[in-house]
Amino acid sequence: MLFPSWTIAFTFALIIAVAVRAEAQPVRVEVTKSDAGAWQLLRDGKPYFVRGGGGNGSKEVLAKLGGNSVRTWGVGDDTMKQLDDAHKLGLTVALGIWLGHTEQGFNYRDAKQVKDQYEKARDAILKYKDHPAVLVWGIGNEMEGYESGDDPVIWKAVDDIAALAKQLDPNHPTMTVIAELGGNRVKSIHDLCPHVDIVGINSYAGVSSLGERYPKAGGTKPFIVTEFGPPGQWECAKNSWGIPIELSSTEKGDVYRKAYEEGVLGPKELCLGSYVFLWGVKQEATPTWFGMFLPDGTQLENVHAMASLWGDAPKNRCPRIAAPKVSAEQAAPGATLRASVDVTDPDGDPLAIKWVLTSEVTKRSVGGAHEDPGAEHADAIAAGKDDREVQVKMPREPGTYRLFAYARDGKGNGAVANTILRVTAEAATESKPKTR
Repeated sequence: MLFPSWTIAFTFALIIAVAVRAEAQPVRVEVTKSDAGAWQLLRDGKPYFVRGGGGNGSKEVLAKLGGNSVRTWGVGDDTMKQLDDAHKLGLTVALGIWLGHTEQGFNYRDAKQVKDQYEKARDAILKYKDHPAVLVWGIGNEMEGYESGDDPVIWKAVDDIAALAKQLDPNHPTMTVIAELGGNRVKSIHDLCPHVDIVGINSYAGVSSLGERYPKAGGTKPFIVTEFGPPGQWECAKNSWGIPIELSSTEKGDVYRKAYEEGVLGPKELCLGSYVFLWGVKQEATPTWFGMFLPDGTQLENVHAMASLWGDAPKNRCPRIAAPKVSAEQAAPGATLRASVDVTDPDGDPLAIKWVLTSEVTKRSVGGAHEDPGAEHADAIAAGKDDREVQVKMPREPGTYRLFAYARDGKGNGAVANTILRVTAEAATESKPKTR
């Protein structure tokens, strides 16, 4: 029987892929402690300090800028591709195993739910354990709850999966990830999870003091800073009517530098590295709060900040931007405001500036779940003297809005900042200029 040429080519490619996968061997990773008392990761017998990014942004850019690892939160249909892609670039993967959150309906006292979760974890470990890109198993993310974090039933489920991972895969350490250090999270892991090797800590405003606070909370196991970035909307400064103020991308770059130098490099005897958040784009409070890139792949200052800490920052730098200034931060329905932005380019590149007005998000996500963005008001922006100064026609519906200014240099670098506006029936249309 004759086969079409495409069938023969596909079959041959499949055979090659299977052969390559079959020959792939796991790379052994160990958690060790030196005679001087410092913890470290050994990968293939060599010291390995994690310079990672969490998110689905470009792995190629991460590797090019000096990163060496990526973090996932769970497994899915594309997990094998993510592992393969990372391996081709010389990156490792902290492979997440998602565990249920009680605030999202999971019941750790329901034996069937817990057993099903355990079996899904078993399937994931068996499927991916021999891939050479795997670095550690990330068992759960902030599933301990947001109060005391000391429910022994939850921690038993975590440790059971950690024990299973060690039984099925002796080549990779186990880690579980908590939201900051409050309550009894740290103590619970140390008391109730003997099979967990590493504590993953998601920390934002408090990241710089982790080296001091973690031991005081009872921490003796090594830790990885599994998320860090600008102060979250739950812990940052608010404006006069209680709306979270977002830092500009320029300000965020300084925050990332300080966080890494003090919270990651500072506690060197305990810290095994970090995963910056978020290596990609994410809607959470705003479309730019945590994302280190714009949707078109434009790099922001926090990307360049991490590149300078991992290796060498790109030669062509990001524009520098301040929060837009407006003629009034509160206005009557349908009123027209004047807005301007101060933005410069360190390399003298010409800048293209885009303005966007959106409604403030009123239904915020919990625990990083999906969040719908605020509606964009496409007809609100009218040309002004130039693209650094525009007129903004406010919507007629009372409420809170954000005015964003995006700047791009045409060479893959950008900047973004926003200011908060409010429409009220009583507001005057003019007042002294305000910056936020």
